[in-house]
Amino acid sequence: MTNWNTCRNVLCIRADNMGDVIMSGPAIRSLKQHPGCKITLLTSAAGSLIAPFMPAVDDVMVADLPWVQTTKGINAAACTQLIADLKSKEFDAVIIFTVYSQSPLPSALIAYMAGIPLRLAYCRENPYGLLTDWVPDKEPYCSIMHQVERDLLLLSKINIGMKHEASAAVLTLVNFQNYKGTLDSKLHQKGVSTFKKYILLHAGVSDAKRTYPVEKWRELLKLLRDLEYEIILTGSVSERALAGDIIHDSKTSGIHNIAGELNIGEWISLISNAALVVSVNTSTIHIAAAVKTPVIVLYALTNPQHTPWNAISKVLPYSISSDMQSKNEVIQYVNKTYYGTYVPVPEPAEIFMHAQQLLGARSIENFAGVVSV
Repeated sequence: MTNWNTCRNVLCIRADNMGDVIMSGPAIRSLKQHPGCKITLLTSAAGSLIAPFMPAVDDVMVADLPWVQTTKGINAAACTQLIADLKSKEFDAVIIFTVYSQSPLPSALIAYMAGIPLRLAYCRENPYGLLTDWVPDKEPYCSIMHQVERDLLLLSKINIGMKHEASAAVLTLVNFQNYKGTLDSKLHQKGVSTFKKYILLHAGVSDAKRTYPVEKWRELLKLLRDLEYEIILTGSVSERALAGDIIHDSKTSGIHNIAGELNIGEWISLISNAALVVSVNTSTIHIAAAVKTPVIVLYALTNPQHTPWNAISKVLPYSISSDMQSKNEVIQYVNKTYYGTYVPVPEPAEIFMHAQQLLGARSIENFAGVVSV
């Protein structure tokens, strides 16, 4: 095994979305325990938005890599420039975090071409010289770990950072409290009381196959509005119309569409102060887990390892249509092995029942529905 003990300038590649970066947070924080270690995160434009709130990240490089699903991947010239930029930073080592359906080899290749001497990742095939240290990827054929566990376990290959233990496996976000003032100002402008408790609904998805039907969101809204909570719908600018469509012709006071109105810091702060979050499986649920807000996840069965980590939560799964299922052979294996039985979308009445239960929960210890893996 190569010697990682002298590493001080380490690159972490997590090239996906915000939720993926958050789940890699415990491993990155564990790595940061190595004395004098500087951590640079290479991630997508979407993933970079959460980086200022990650306590162990010292620097960020942004690139929408062409082998990762993004809205617009960089071209060949930009890849060449990225390699030059990586080389100029003289990294001692790189750790490539992936889900089991991804290959680390494209990222390993750019790290190899940038002259980064130590390179660690899970890999299904023998990477030979592209990786100096690698862990044979047995997922999902032998078992499936939560992404947090997978990333932490990767570090057990090298003697750097903390050991793989429960104290390290905690999602953490910082600095969002600094946005409470501007959040309250925006909420006031939108007619939202900053003194009342509220339930947050987030319907937007980055992948259409995870969509929960609008008409069922409307039914849920009708049920929730009878509770003594304000209801806030969030999302990006592009999801503002969706939130408006869910509210539809509702004239009831206490229901607010603030999609597209908040920056990331304000959004995290909003989630942290919610009594309950109801969301599809997207970055919202991982933020809720990190800030200890109870969350109900309308969980399209795509990635079984991405449920809320160590959170007061209820996961309500449902199948995706066959015409929208991934062509990735690894994911198809998971679909056939684990998702062979059709699961209908959860009904609003069921969601409402669990909402009432979670609104009464005070800690993980007194909530039987907690999802930790």
